Amino acid sequence: MSLRKAAVITAGSMGTALASVLADNDFRVILTTRTQEHADEINRDRQNRKYTGDFRLTENVGASVSMEEALSGADLVVFAPPSHAMREVARQAKPYLSPTAAVIHATKGFEPETMKRMTTVLAEELPQIDPGNLVVLSGPSHAEEVIQRCPTTVVVAAERLDAAEEAQDALINSYFRVYTNPDVTGVEVGGALKNIIALGAGLSDGLGFGDNAKAALLTRGLAEIARLGVAMGGHALTFSGLAGVGDLVVTCTSKHSRNWRAGYMLGQGKPLDEVLRTMGMVVEGVKTTKTTYTMSKQYGVSMPITDQLHEVLFAGKEPQLAVGHLMGRVRTHEIEEIADAFGEKWIL
Repeated sequence: MSLRKAAVITAGSMGTALASVLADNDFRVILTTRTQEHADEINRDRQNRKYTGDFRLTENVGASVSMEEALSGADLVVFAPPSHAMREVARQAKPYLSPTAAVIHATKGFEPETMKRMTTVLAEELPQIDPGNLVVLSGPSHAEEVIQRCPTTVVVAAERLDAAEEAQDALINSYFRVYTNPDVTGVEVGGALKNIIALGAGLSDGLGFGDNAKAALLTRGLAEIARLGVAMGGHALTFSGLAGVGDLVVTCTSKHSRNWRAGYMLGQGKPLDEVLRTMGMVVEGVKTTKTTYTMSKQYGVSMPITDQLHEVLFAGKEPQLAVGHLMGRVRTHEIEEIADAFGEKWIL
């Protein structure tokens, strides 16, 4: 029996990890790459060393520089480029993407220029796909652990339940558990904004502030995420789930997190340009901080952590001074701020 075909765009760390999951689920998978050298490494050596180290891919995974080759006959397509590249790769895919293909994206960020969510970008560039069938995958899922088949739980969201369930069926297995959720906006906002708080958590650790400070940062950061997410149309409960608190915890506390590592270096006094050069891979939280800072003003949402990180990243503010401003904010009642963030009405 011939295997179902899946295409994964592109061959970064998460794309490769999801290709491995699909291969374990009896898909024949083609990863797209920008260079023939990169494709040759995957096809010849069964490895993607830059992104997934020494892990060996199964024979069900191949690679190609040709979008046409990757997408021709594909039953399932996963988009996993950096957020700033999503529109361009979608344009490249458009001529070869079947209107009946299931489309999932696993990118956590906004388009920098337009501040649009990734499903919005895909809907604009792929008119042959019903927007209600576009699926977002998010949750606590470091690619380094997924590809090692460590137990991982994620969520897939789509406007149409059958589209989310189709993605769930394609991806779920003994180590990769998949839940469904109808809240596309909330899942995308949670996945994007947790990277901002992870930068702050790394910065706090780099300054040597300890666990108390980081716990406070995660808690108040979740309130900021929920506050903007609800204002954008997301459901408050989503931020208590895998795409909210789950992804926030793993990204703010793990050595695998690029955003945490970047924040840590900033906390140790390294300038942003040097940090980004050292990382060598996209740090989504940096661009997301700039975008979210603007969005918070447009929506009239209070996001003090995001405001201070924006000052540190783009205005040269000293991290210690930013912390002082956060700690010195006007006193308030916690329950009121929680109620405000999650859209609840409390009578005390």
